[in-house]
Amino acid sequence: MDNRLTFLRTVAPFNLLPEEVLLGVVGLLVEEQHPREALLYQQDISKLRHLDIVVEGEYETFFYDSEQHKRLPEAYGPGTCYGGMSILLNKKRSLRTVVVHKGTRVLQLPRRDFRALCQAYEPFFHYFTARYGERMLDEEYAHFVKPASPPEQNFLVADQLFSRRIQTLEVRRLVTCPSTEPIYEAARRMGAAKVSCLFVTDAAGGVVGYCTDITMRDTVVAQRRDASEPVLAIAATPLVSISDQAFVYEAILLMFQTKTRYLLVERGTEYVGFLSRNKLLSDLAQSPFMFIQAVKLAQGSPELKRRWEMVPDIVNQLLSRGVKADIVNQVISTVADTIAVKVIENVMAERGPAPARFVFMVLGSEGRQEQTLLTDQDNAIIYEDKANEQRELVRAWFLRFATEVSDQLDHIGLHHCTGGYMAKNPKWTHSLSHWKRNYHQWMSESNPETVMQFATFFDCRYLYGEKPLFDELQAYLHQELTQPLDRFLFFMAKNALQYEPPLTSFLRNFRTFEQAGQQVFDLKKAMTPIVDLVRVYALQHQIFRTNTGQRLAQLQKQGVFKEQQYRELLQAYYYLMGMRLQQQARQIINDHSAPTNYVDPVALTQVEQVTLKEIFKVIADFQLKIKVNFTKSL
Repeated sequence: MDNRLTFLRTVAPFNLLPEEVLLGVVGLLVEEQHPREALLYQQDISKLRHLDIVVEGEYETFFYDSEQHKRLPEAYGPGTCYGGMSILLNKKRSLRTVVVHKGTRVLQLPRRDFRALCQAYEPFFHYFTARYGERMLDEEYAHFVKPASPPEQNFLVADQLFSRRIQTLEVRRLVTCPSTEPIYEAARRMGAAKVSCLFVTDAAGGVVGYCTDITMRDTVVAQRRDASEPVLAIAATPLVSISDQAFVYEAILLMFQTKTRYLLVERGTEYVGFLSRNKLLSDLAQSPFMFIQAVKLAQGSPELKRRWEMVPDIVNQLLSRGVKADIVNQVISTVADTIAVKVIENVMAERGPAPARFVFMVLGSEGRQEQTLLTDQDNAIIYEDKANEQRELVRAWFLRFATEVSDQLDHIGLHHCTGGYMAKNPKWTHSLSHWKRNYHQWMSESNPETVMQFATFFDCRYLYGEKPLFDELQAYLHQELTQPLDRFLFFMAKNALQYEPPLTSFLRNFRTFEQAGQQVFDLKKAMTPIVDLVRVYALQHQIFRTNTGQRLAQLQKQGVFKEQQYRELLQAYYYLMGMRLQQQARQIINDHSAPTNYVDPVALTQVEQVTLKEIFKVIADFQLKIKVNFTKSL
């Protein structure tokens, strides 16, 4: 074992793993010897059951072209791994043909344990996805990797979205026109350039809006506007942009979240082009993003219910291909958001216009975009203040509206909140001035009960309606956070410390309880300290991101957390999240049972057990830090 451990320390990316984890990995390895030369794997045919680590000898790898000529040969000698990219990014099938040389000796890590390491340790996982992304920039390599089967049967294209950056795409050039130019001239430019989106610029050449074919149809033709008016009069805003360093999946999610069909691409301080949602989606076949588009086009509650029932399969597919838990969270949340918006629009169409401007906002895990498959509704309504004689009528309308929306969501599968944190509850549908009083009271008259309520409402996110109302509430909250908050932060910290990591005092075994005849621990409660503690720091430093990962990144950027603390907490949180999602998907798909957050330690692999113990130590250390910082006592 000592020899294997010493060897593993020299092999990338195993050299990135903690020593304790390497010890666990050594016990999982199976040795395989090849006494003669043989064809080991065939490209895109052979399924890999393990990651191969070459100890002695050599793997000769290459692609066969249509005439059976070897192309792009590459040798894998001692200290190299083969199969990682194939398992993660090619549905377990070997990307290349592999001939093993006589006398070659390899150590094999079972596929399941390899994936567990990828989910637990981001640098380990990134080693394989980064290599894949670099190889795909080689036109010849990309040609041979291109799937031979129809797109709807192959997820390789979708997988590239999670490892590929926007800078690798061919973005469309901007076609622009001055804001003073007549509408008819703008239309002529669009026709000549054969584009469906024209960007409008000011006198300094800065982009100030955009105009599409739909704008021309709905705003000019349908309304019989004078085509000689300046194009600025019909230009749409706001502009939505993204860095060319972002991943492709981030661009698509941003398009759905902002309801835009065109996304400007930034490089530094300049726009270098734009992306079209339809163009991106046309390349994705049965990817989760096409699924979201199908949800968006659904006609009624029965179809929305069928779509929501398909989500566990989407989650299972993504996790099985090594997609990270935070991305899966965003996919689930975007589907849930899309369903909620469709329901709201349908109810609005039946009931008619609202009697006041309003915002429908989501809270808790939904507000943080961290939903799992065991999720319920957390939402609230803000409406504008009205004159005294109208107040009760307006309030009654919104409560009826909220009840209809909530009941439809429950029927679809996004169930009622058992704690009552829903807009249909009269406590959580109020005017803007009432919401301001709520926040002021929670913060100025802090006690254990009020901080629990506030915790949910600090994780609030705009979903539908007049966003300026939501922005005004956020501005008020920002102002309140400038006041002395020692008492408030004290109780927030105490609330965050009520859950302890499920380890015994000797940190050797898991602390469990009995559930349905099994000894288990609760994964959700194990994660809660990270969510709560990061929220306390975000409040203290006036960070208005709602997502836990984004809050952590901002805190690290501001110097609140050191790089190592940030990495450890981020890794701990999303490892636990991935484990939750995977278990829930299996319970729904394989067991046909309701999902839970309970885990039996006996069912875990050695790697998983070692990783969890390390994660719980990280959480315990974090809790100790917050005791010192906020409660002034150990």
